[in-house]
Amino acid sequence: MKEFILTDTTTENAALVGLITPEQNESKSKEYLDELDFLADTAGIRTVKRFTQRLDYPHPVTFVGSGKLQEIKNYTEDEENAVGMVIFDDELSPKQLRNLEAELKVRIMDRTGLILDIFASRAQTAHAKAQVELAQYNYMLPRLKRLWTHLERQSGGGSGGFRMRGPGETQLETDRRIILNKIAKLKEDLKEIDRQKSIQRGNRGKMVRVALVGYTNVGKSTLMNLLSKSEVFAENKLFATLDTTVRKVTVQNLAFLLSDTVGFIRKLPTELVESFKSTLDEVREADLLVHVVDISHPAFEEQLEVVTQTLSDIAKEEKPSIIVFNKMDAFSYVKKDEDDLTPRNKENIPLDELKKMWMNRLHENCVFISAQEKKNIEELKALLYQKVKEIHTERFPYNDFLYQEYADMESCSNEE
Repeated sequence: MKEFILTDTTTENAALVGLITPEQNESKSKEYLDELDFLADTAGIRTVKRFTQRLDYPHPVTFVGSGKLQEIKNYTEDEENAVGMVIFDDELSPKQLRNLEAELKVRIMDRTGLILDIFASRAQTAHAKAQVELAQYNYMLPRLKRLWTHLERQSGGGSGGFRMRGPGETQLETDRRIILNKIAKLKEDLKEIDRQKSIQRGNRGKMVRVALVGYTNVGKSTLMNLLSKSEVFAENKLFATLDTTVRKVTVQNLAFLLSDTVGFIRKLPTELVESFKSTLDEVREADLLVHVVDISHPAFEEQLEVVTQTLSDIAKEEKPSIIVFNKMDAFSYVKKDEDDLTPRNKENIPLDELKKMWMNRLHENCVFISAQEKKNIEELKALLYQKVKEIHTERFPYNDFLYQEYADMESCSNEE
């Protein structure tokens, strides 16, 4: 079967295309293209040019208008630019994909396809690979026709213009049947894996479960390594880890389970949300959510909102939570007046000043840290201890809590 989503590691030059709309102003469009650039870099693609156009809504046939499309075409046809790919910062319809490829004569990719490419290259375990493969096939299915436009129905030579079934349609139907069968098998495989993971979660006993959540690349894995003294893979790339990692953490002789979950992102593909539901079970079943925010990012407020909304859709119920503003060492601002402190590259802010700013009033449980520099970690641990103890005391009898704490103390002393 002809492949649709490629995951090779060859570096390729690409141009990015985004829109400025009534719902997405120029500033936000730039932020989205910056993120798309970071996604491309994560996938091993080099961005050499950006195109933006102001439209009320995407053109239904070519996403951008005819004039902008010609401008992009002129650029890609210039051999000096060596552009082999154009990436669009929104999900393209099958019709738009076909028309853009026919016009530009280069590889066309949308934001969804790029994210799927990254996920495919990052997946390590059988569970993650199955989830990504399912998402890829769900994305591929409605776009199959564009793969076989060169083999569509052929006109026959009979009288009355009688049309015969050509090889393209036969191959299209064959591929569609293959994909549907693979989707069905993957869903069954994931059900079995989910059943096994459900048993594993049930075997964890009475320990309080804490889940690290947040936007991608905010430092969740780094914080996980710091708190659990483990070696979870972490790097300055989007979606560095896809698999949920669970570790036992002990703070002041009180043990709990800490899980590191996959990061969220703006315009998250629906195919990924659907196929990664089981991974997000760790979020649904967590007793406490630790929402990690990269306070040094210029759009951290929107990232915080994206994650909060996604969590609301996933959990369906409000859970106890802590907001951890990470990377405080990289946070800076320009002081416009006494009431307006806007994040900018100016000067770093001491911890006591950070606590006076508006971010600290967003939630009753906020803490500012730097996981990379290991700054203010003790305050975070104290807050974690307080919240975990409250949950444990509420859930279990007082004597049971004392027994659990004593057992953990014994366990720690034995390990030492």
